[in-house]
Amino acid sequence: MTTMGAGMDGQVGRRRSALLATTTLAAALALTGCGAGDSGAQDTAGKAAEAPAANGGEAGRDAAAGAPEGAGAGAPDLRVDQRAIIYTGTMRVQVDDVDSAAREATAMVTRAGGFVGGDQRRSADDDDAVAELELRVPAAKFTDVVEEMAKLGRQQSRQIDTQDVTEETVDLEARITSQRARVESARRLLARASSITDLVSLENELGRREADLASLEAKKRRLADLTALSTITVSLAGPAAKDAEEKAETGFLVGLRGGWKAFVVSMTVLLTVLGALLPWLVALGVPLAALLVMLRRRRKSPALVAPVSAPPPVPATRSAP
Repeated sequence: MTTMGAGMDGQVGRRRSALLATTTLAAALALTGCGAGDSGAQDTAGKAAEAPAANGGEAGRDAAAGAPEGAGAGAPDLRVDQRAIIYTGTMRVQVDDVDSAAREATAMVTRAGGFVGGDQRRSADDDDAVAELELRVPAAKFTDVVEEMAKLGRQQSRQIDTQDVTEETVDLEARITSQRARVESARRLLARASSITDLVSLENELGRREADLASLEAKKRRLADLTALSTITVSLAGPAAKDAEEKAETGFLVGLRGGWKAFVVSMTVLLTVLGALLPWLVALGVPLAALLVMLRRRRKSPALVAPVSAPPPVPATRSAP
């Protein structure tokens, strides 16, 4: 009995030892796997963090260098060179020689990298001549060109206007991106169309989306043109040209003065026409009047008619009994 009990106790001990060893090995393997997973995740996260840092480090340094001092990391970029601004200017300059000043202004714009968009001349007289030039110059040289134009003569007026279209430009970019995606989606659906009805419907939808995209891109090009090239309207006036247009006036006296001017102009025109017709009236009217007088006198004179003798009386005949 003692020997049998000792053998059973030895088997139980060996089983417990094996079970304990198996449990320990499983726990070790589990810990090893978790450690490897954590290490791989950390390596992946580290690489992912290093990649943006490596790619955007230079851009970040540039942005930090250009940002105002004291600005936080999330502060918006308010630099003027990053905004879309339309510059327009209007000025009037009195010059001694309008044609010469217009040629010099054109040369200034050409040197600045711009061009002349319009040229209108009113030259009744050299001293009363006026030239209106529409100049397109790069936005970066707008101020310099305006100052050079003012030196052509005596500046009489100047007006500078600006329009910030940054938000409109950003919104337009987003709408163009979205519309392009819609066009591509319509093209994919059109490629998978299986019936004539679907084909016609998708073609119409694609045409409408492409038209909307073309309109948005045209607006973008227009804004880009206005922001890249500023507009300066310069009026070059001669020494005797009026400084400003006459203001519109109303009232009884103004109407009376206008009526008198109209009457004088009408009488002048009438007298001019009469003076032009008078030689013809004299050349044709005098002979015609003489002819009428002669005809009237001939009608009033008595007619000279020869006397006619009366026939002898005829005796009456008597009938036979």
